[in-house]
Amino acid sequence: MVIVLLGRIQKANAATCNPQELLPCAGSLSSGAPPSVACCSKLKAQQPCFCGYLKNPSLGQYINSPNAKKVVSACGVSVPKC
Repeated sequence: MVIVLLGRIQKANAATCNPQELLPCAGSLSSGAPPSVACCSKLKAQQPCFCGYLKNPSLGQYINSPNAKKVVSACGVSVPKC
């Protein structure tokens, strides 16, 4: 019984990888402007998804851009080594 409950809790805590969740960061990513609180919150929630985004040819260019590096740094989020 405990194992089943732990499995359910882990699934509930797992991030749902959806790059659309990062839309609050679009302005900062394109202009280099300081990120909003909403952007930072979404970045933190989507952090477990970054490796998958980096491997996606249509998204990786944005994650590796100079502006993206500024935004994640300003939010205190690190991009994992994949």
